[in-house]
Amino acid sequence: MPFHKVEKYIENTGFSIHRKNEEEGFFIIESDTDGIRNLIIGVAPPVIIFEQYLFTLSEDRIETFKALLIKNRDIIHGGFALTEDGKKVIFRYTLQVHNLDQNEFDAAINSLSLLLSEYYEQLINFSKR
Repeated sequence: MPFHKVEKYIENTGFSIHRKNEEEGFFIIESDTDGIRNLIIGVAPPVIIFEQYLFTLSEDRIETFKALLIKNRDIIHGGFALTEDGKKVIFRYTLQVHNLDQNEFDAAINSLSLLLSEYYEQLINFSKR
């Protein structure tokens, strides 16, 4: 049931569903208008997880990690994280699925859009290091 609820919320936002798999519980969505491509939404009750790949680290740089952690403090919803291998920087946001509503779902998407629009130059610079 949560999978279909999330699907409805995605449709209401106007994002296109690039791929979905109900059995594995995920969607991959995009919106050219918001600059969001391949946003993964995982439905894993009791939570829903939003993950957006941002860039790959070419090497470990303390300056990059420090800047990302400082920016995390400014982000209202979600934050930067590293994948398990420590190579890819992602934006991750987790919500409880049982009381999820359209406004909360939209807030997660808007947080990512805002972050990308405000911080895109720094993210591009990080990806070039």
